[in-house]
Amino acid sequence: MEIITTHINADFDSFASMIAAKKLYPEAELVFPGSQEKRVRDYLVQQFRNIYAFKKIKHIQLAKVKRLIIVDTRHAERIGELATCLDNPGIDIHLYDHHPNSPTDIKGSLEVIENLGSTTTIFTKLFQKNEIVPTPEEATLMALGIYQDTGNFLHSTTHPEDLVAASWLLQHEVNLDVVNQFVSRELSAQQVKFLGKLLKNATIYNIGSVNVTLTKLILPEYIDDFSSIVQRMVVMENIDVLFALISMGERIYLIARSRIPEVNVGNIARAYGGGGHASAASATVKDMTLYEAEEKLVHLLHRHIQPKAIAGELMSSPVIAVTPDVTIDEANKMMTRYNVTVLPVAQKGGNPETGERPSCFMGMISRMVAEKAIFHKLGSLTVSDYMTTEVATLPATATLADIQELIIENRQRLIPIIKSEEVMGVITRTDLLNLLINDPSHLPADLLQEDNRPSVKRSRNLSGTMTQVLPKNIVVLLRDIGEAAAQMQCNAYVAGGFVRDLLLHINNNDIDVVIEGDGIQFAKAYAEKNKASVRTHEKFATATIIFPDDTRVDVATARLEYYEYPAAMPTVELSSIKLDLYRRDFTINAMAIHLNPERFGTLADYFSSQTDLKERRIQVLHNLSFVEDPTRIFRAIRFEGRLDFQITRHTEKLIKNAVDMHLFDRFEESRFFYELKLILSENNPLPALRRLASFKLFPFLWPDLRPNLKIDRRFVHFITQASRSISWFKLLYLPEKLEPWIVHLLAIMSRSRTKELVNFCTRFDLPIKLQKKLVQQKIDVERIAKDMLKRPFIKPSEIYWLLGDLDNEGLLYLMTIARKKHIQQAVSLFVTTLRNETPLINGNELKELGYKPGPAFRSMLNHLIEVQLDGQVTTHDQALSFITSTYPVNDTRLV
Repeated sequence: MEIITTHINADFDSFASMIAAKKLYPEAELVFPGSQEKRVRDYLVQQFRNIYAFKKIKHIQLAKVKRLIIVDTRHAERIGELATCLDNPGIDIHLYDHHPNSPTDIKGSLEVIENLGSTTTIFTKLFQKNEIVPTPEEATLMALGIYQDTGNFLHSTTHPEDLVAASWLLQHEVNLDVVNQFVSRELSAQQVKFLGKLLKNATIYNIGSVNVTLTKLILPEYIDDFSSIVQRMVVMENIDVLFALISMGERIYLIARSRIPEVNVGNIARAYGGGGHASAASATVKDMTLYEAEEKLVHLLHRHIQPKAIAGELMSSPVIAVTPDVTIDEANKMMTRYNVTVLPVAQKGGNPETGERPSCFMGMISRMVAEKAIFHKLGSLTVSDYMTTEVATLPATATLADIQELIIENRQRLIPIIKSEEVMGVITRTDLLNLLINDPSHLPADLLQEDNRPSVKRSRNLSGTMTQVLPKNIVVLLRDIGEAAAQMQCNAYVAGGFVRDLLLHINNNDIDVVIEGDGIQFAKAYAEKNKASVRTHEKFATATIIFPDDTRVDVATARLEYYEYPAAMPTVELSSIKLDLYRRDFTINAMAIHLNPERFGTLADYFSSQTDLKERRIQVLHNLSFVEDPTRIFRAIRFEGRLDFQITRHTEKLIKNAVDMHLFDRFEESRFFYELKLILSENNPLPALRRLASFKLFPFLWPDLRPNLKIDRRFVHFITQASRSISWFKLLYLPEKLEPWIVHLLAIMSRSRTKELVNFCTRFDLPIKLQKKLVQQKIDVERIAKDMLKRPFIKPSEIYWLLGDLDNEGLLYLMTIARKKHIQQAVSLFVTTLRNETPLINGNELKELGYKPGPAFRSMLNHLIEVQLDGQVTTHDQALSFITSTYPVNDTRLV
């Protein structure tokens, strides 16, 4: 594993250097060792799209780090917990830094150290040297790093090469508005004097529990760029809300800044005839004295700033809750009786009539989950089986911002308010909505009108990311699909794993297009237009377009799937994109990107999927997901291993419930085997197999293996050896087909009899041809392994005939179970050299020598191959001599 990191409290120079280093080390993970400067955090939220590229230290196995790339520092104490990696055996350290040398510097195998104004300048020079072209977003970030660390080229450490680097970046579409927003400039001596007067004249008003700072200043003439002085005051004093009334000559100016949602300074500035955003605004005050303007401002503040909404005031109480032993039927009746859609679940129930509060909150159960469970005849189960357990709670003193974060950003429909384990009340989405409607100034930035939003908002359009990550032909194809959909008056999206991997910068050629309309009709029309073929699946309203170059696009009608009974095949109905995404397996796979021209690249994320992607977690979209389709359990385990994500505790609980219900006895075994096959096709399936075992799924996989094949030392050895053998074979880059899952399956079955493998094949209804291959390879390989074990030295010709009938999977299985090194060496020799041996003479030459064509030809040529392999014959002349002397022409059997 490779890691790119920097110092704690990262600034723009270190942040930009990390992103630049990623261009040089594309396989490395980006890891912040600690916090970042506030402006960097703001930039990440507002500007940097690929926040998913960063991993947290808790997601990294530090002992497995083999290469550590450190930028903008060389001090071990400044990289925090990552310093433990420095002691890893054989660690390869690469350093990029612009700071002066010191005796305590980390030493690396590669050190790029230059006395420049910023580390980003070093990477810019490397980009120029290696002809690496940054995207406009990357160029802007790198420019930010240089501007900040050189103090806009005014620091004494600035080097001419810093200006050259900035000039080169400007040629690659740097957004200077962004640079200007995030880089603070040094104040002049005069500006510092004005700042001191503003601080001296400041007064703090407490209005509705919000501290508002108001300051005034009288100047004889107009001073340019006074807003930068006001901004510096906000930063220096960490002020949440600041209003400055500045009299300059004959005019009065209002400059306002706000960093909290409770105060929208744009609204207040508009009352003076000015304007601006929720966080920054200004106005020219007319027909008022300075004191009249101040009086009006205080009046406006009292009118616009309502008391901070705290949870204790907003919550509904008393709480209607159920205990975990209540059945789903009973809970559903309670929700109907009290006309609520969600019920909290608490260990100790309360009594709404007496005011007794429930305590020891455990989770919540929704009407949707309850009704779906009842539909599946699971109403007799307790709510503890299918309640949602990963529910955030708040204290009674929580702020409006806290509530907004959970309900709006995290999409939590109900928030329990807890005090000393008692559930004091609940806040619902309706409660918050009523507050926001009654007072729009509380609306968060994403809900404000366009002219109320901050000047730089976080973009949800991924067209730039698509251009950066995807091959050009794929981007062109997606745009063409969107244009075709617009012409057919329907909406097209690319959805699912393709979007997930795009955000993770992982190459994924499985294009899954969803059409809001008739997907099959669209696929047929598009295929005809582009001279492609199409395969339709009417039952599922899907089709596959196959282009002449073998590029494939799966097209689906936006659909809602429902299941007649647990583990049934889905029944499909037409639906919208939102409901189509809701039917997906996990949140990280429930995103779509608009393809129609007017919205091309716009991300549709209805379920906070980006949050789960950023936090690297796998969770289902609804609590009965595994009941409806148990194969999702195996997909969850596979994604966890492949993406290095973590299944959430709540999702783990739902998996265990599904296993306890023995749902695997009810669904089609072929679907089950398909998911198992994908797991066994991974480069290293061992983590997933461990997970399967931890969920007690081995008895369903191979019930007749005693004792259901626990993961012991020998199991780990065989799977690990199989994975190594497969990796070795792939590195040979042979133009031959290999199915790794077969090697892994045979390795699992290596300690069982052939009968158990036959039972496995029968249970999962494998095709007869495949069954025969698996059984034959197992029998032949194990027989050959015993034979070769007895013979420490085997001639090349003997190896040739011993292994000649084995498939590639059989050969790798033999390497897996080989108990002696000479057997593995024999397989390696056969694969790389022996099996490609051809006779030095051919049949035509035998006929010219007077031999009669027939079965004897094969015997003669095989004999010749033997002596060639054993080194007895090495030239064409020797081959002719060997044939004529061993098989005389006058032999009546050969003429």
